[in-house]
Amino acid sequence: MNYQNEFNMKKYKSCFIVIVLAFAFVNIAKAQNPFITNQFSADPSARVFGDKVYVYPSHDILATPGHGRVGWFCMKDYHVFSSPNLTDWKDHGVIVSQDKVPWGNPTGYSMWAPDCIFRNGKYYFYFPDAVKDTSYGRGFAVGVAVADEPSGPFKVQPTPIKNVHGIDPNVFIDKDGQAYLYWAEGNIYGAKLKKNMMELASAPKILEDLPTKGLKEGPYLFERNGIYYLTYPHVANKTERLEYAISNNPLGPFKVTGVIMDASPDCWTNHQSIIEFKNQWYLFYHHDDFSPDFDKARSIRIDSLFFNKDGTIKKVIPTFRGVGLTKATQKIQIDRYTDKSNEGASINFIDTANKFQGWKTVFNQPNAWIQYNSVDFGKKPLKNVIVRALSETGGTLQVRISSSNGPIVAEIKIPKSKNWKDIKTAVVKFDPGIHNLFVLLKDNSNVEVDWISFD
Repeated sequence: MNYQNEFNMKKYKSCFIVIVLAFAFVNIAKAQNPFITNQFSADPSARVFGDKVYVYPSHDILATPGHGRVGWFCMKDYHVFSSPNLTDWKDHGVIVSQDKVPWGNPTGYSMWAPDCIFRNGKYYFYFPDAVKDTSYGRGFAVGVAVADEPSGPFKVQPTPIKNVHGIDPNVFIDKDGQAYLYWAEGNIYGAKLKKNMMELASAPKILEDLPTKGLKEGPYLFERNGIYYLTYPHVANKTERLEYAISNNPLGPFKVTGVIMDASPDCWTNHQSIIEFKNQWYLFYHHDDFSPDFDKARSIRIDSLFFNKDGTIKKVIPTFRGVGLTKATQKIQIDRYTDKSNEGASINFIDTANKFQGWKTVFNQPNAWIQYNSVDFGKKPLKNVIVRALSETGGTLQVRISSSNGPIVAEIKIPKSKNWKDIKTAVVKFDPGIHNLFVLLKDNSNVEVDWISFD
């Protein structure tokens, strides 16, 4: 093989690898909660970089003997995800792994909540890790990895930040250019950062006037209209709820002000970040959607956040629907519903042995319905609706818009079958634009639905 042919073969192989990677990092979610559906994820730190939102979560995995502590939190690396619209998410893959941290314990499985910030043309990724020896102190330290792009590649610095011992780092840059680092270790601490973003410029300070009883961790600070909001999870009872305190200074003193999200009885932890994107504020948080019986394997969510006129935060009620528009031509997962009838419509896992396959909606009473908001039907007429369904009795579904009594878009006859089938039916009425979608069981039967779509 001559040099030119060899070069061409290498070029083609490289292109093939790029194509494979491109398919590996395709969109993995469509605007519902949880919005990452191919792996466990927690502690989402969301950032707006350019015209996209990037989310840096921790990555839960299930511990096995010799790999983490069985029955406890277990994390060995970090991924980063991005979206231009909070609907279509791309996984950029692993950016930092425990075996690539020079000062960290390569078998610690304790890479907890991270954060990332842009400064001086670089992206600085902050993460906690268990130290491998006492030369870096004891317990947890906080390290920094630096990249030219928000998705990496990131280069881990050889040593952690001096005098920072704890978890859940958070970084904030004020309007005057001063950067601050926050972290948790029993108390919540804060300190100024030097311009190099990798050294403290002041001694660590305990942020006082916060709750003294019950665990508090996961600080995340942001500013709006001159008010500094320090947000944090706090165990006021048995599980963590998201609270906040306000100040006129990034290092306080802070005044405990309210609750952002109530505690869930089913998930011990929660962890938050709050951003403004395209003139709307959003709360990122986590729950145990894919692992309801084991709350150390979590999944990240988004919901809209609003403020009162006095600057206080309106409490966020968690939803399955999440945020963003869903195109009618996509697979609309109606089990991530906005609302449903009190009886006759329920949600179950498709396969309890593989929960990442997602959920199904089960209809078993006449006129039972489910509502899924903000479906974009576009401008061009759509001719068919496709329903992936299973029914051992056979049955009839109606698809409507606006309300459960609204205009009928299509009526679908679901045949008797013990297997999932994709049933295509003609659309009888098409309305362009954005509508709330309703799926209704017409008769006395039992029908399970995975998703619906239009073409």
